[in-house]
Amino acid sequence: MCELFLGSWKLISSENFESYMKELGVGFATRKLGSLAKPSVVISTNDDIITIKTESTFKNTEISFKLGEEFEETTADDRKTKSIITLDNGALIHVQKWDGKETTIKRELVDRGLLHPPF
Repeated sequence: MCELFLGSWKLISSENFESYMKELGVGFATRKLGSLAKPSVVISTNDDIITIKTESTFKNTEISFKLGEEFEETTADDRKTKSIITLDNGALIHVQKWDGKETTIKRELVDRGLLHPPF
């Protein structure tokens, strides 16, 4: 099932992303730059290791993980999180935990494109 996510993807829209970043405590300047970014996402695998590379004019990030196993992540806004990504009903569910807080990112295929708003 994860094979459906493999490939290169381009963000088309990110509604309410600035509000989401504000709720996370991201500073004003970073929120403004982040909300303007239209990143490319490349998802690949090497055996059972999945890699998600996100590239934009603002910042590039890369995470590698095994489905269902916790890993350490440094987010684009420099939060140090304990993260876990699972596959649930055809969607990649990405849970980040830090400082007693938690957020979830859901990546799913919609109309042949990748949609990944936080929820």
